Formats: sequence, C-alpha cells, structure tokens
Amino acid sequence: MKMRRKGDLPTKLCAACGRPFAWRKKWAKDWDAVKYCSDRCRSNGSGKQVAP
Repeated sequence: MKMRRKGDLPTKLCAACGRPFAWRKKWAKDWDAVKYCSDRCRSNGSGKQVAP
C-alpha cells in the first residue's frame, strides 16, 4: 500500500456534531457504515449538538 498524506484521506461529516473527520485504518472494512467521529457522538445519537 502506498503511503498517503493526511490531507489526501477521505473525509465525512459526523451525524451528531457536524464536524469533519478523516478515514482511519480501523474503519477500512466498514467505512461506508461509519457515521460518527467518536464514541461520545455515537452515544449522543444523531441530531443532538455536543458542547465543545
């Protein structure tokens, strides 16, 4: 596998907080199913705003 720069990785917007997050190797198998940037956002669910 060729090395990539962090800026070249695919990104998504978190369903809970709306912040962008980048691809991680641990999400390689199910990147299409990833919706949340963190465990905190996943536990809060979608549509709820998280305080910074």
